[in-house]
Amino acid sequence: MELRQIQYFVCLFEEGTVTRAAKRLNIVQPALSMQIAKLEEELGQKLFERSQQGMQPTNAGRQMYRLFLPILRDIVHARDQLLHTDGELSGHVNVGMIASIAQGVLADALREYAELHPKVSVTVADGYSTMLADWVAGGQLDAAVINKPRRPLGLNMEHIIDEDLTLITGTDYRQSLPPSVPFRMVQELELALPTRHHGLRAILESFAQAEDVDLSPKLETDSVISILKLVERTQFATILPRISIANRQELYGLRCYPIISPRLVRQVVCVTHPRRPLNPASAAFISIITKRLRSLDAGPEH
Repeated sequence: MELRQIQYFVCLFEEGTVTRAAKRLNIVQPALSMQIAKLEEELGQKLFERSQQGMQPTNAGRQMYRLFLPILRDIVHARDQLLHTDGELSGHVNVGMIASIAQGVLADALREYAELHPKVSVTVADGYSTMLADWVAGGQLDAAVINKPRRPLGLNMEHIIDEDLTLITGTDYRQSLPPSVPFRMVQELELALPTRHHGLRAILESFAQAEDVDLSPKLETDSVISILKLVERTQFATILPRISIANRQELYGLRCYPIISPRLVRQVVCVTHPRRPLNPASAAFISIITKRLRSLDAGPEH
């Protein structure tokens, strides 16, 4: 089994067709098909089935992808570190980030990073914390910025910030609210919240259970932007991290109220695989994200 064959296999698995995979690899289609056939012959198993939708991986193909993708990424990372001798970063960054964090800092972080490290390409995936952590464990991501999990994951975990969750209303909200809102009071409001699949909702529910507060939102969606637009234009309220409207409070026409008795705090962490240290390019990107998150967290209350 040759490294080239593994690279060809991974590319075909991800692209789904011989045409797209050959184009991405910059080789002719027969050369790709021949290497895949040799790989299947060596393993004694079919890795793909041809269909009208393209090349569909078999169970053996899916297992091989799970096993070999982390190895291939390790090789790429090792090469990047060996090439990193002139002080200028190169290579590829492949990280994940929960949407509430991405919305607050990602655009500015990408701009800063591109200016500092023009030879590095960057891929950022968003999703639920559990999904992103699974992708780090499986080697699909170098690192992920997520809500701190409630169970051990077998991953390295670096604390970034503790962030308050706040009550958010539109500026035209008719109900009179105190400057700081007791948590028990939120159960009297018409709430729009993320669904129970969302990490933020899990954090809210844990506080609600501990304080015997009934959280029964009238509307639920995992789109933070949709929630903010709804709150701006209606008499709904929501509970989200301050970073969700960082630098956008006036733009959205929103007002924030600190929640007390108790404070609702979420912990944001960066997870990495213990056997796959970050390459210099990925470490530099996570450093910029961390710096910007801590800068926002240290800013004035809204």
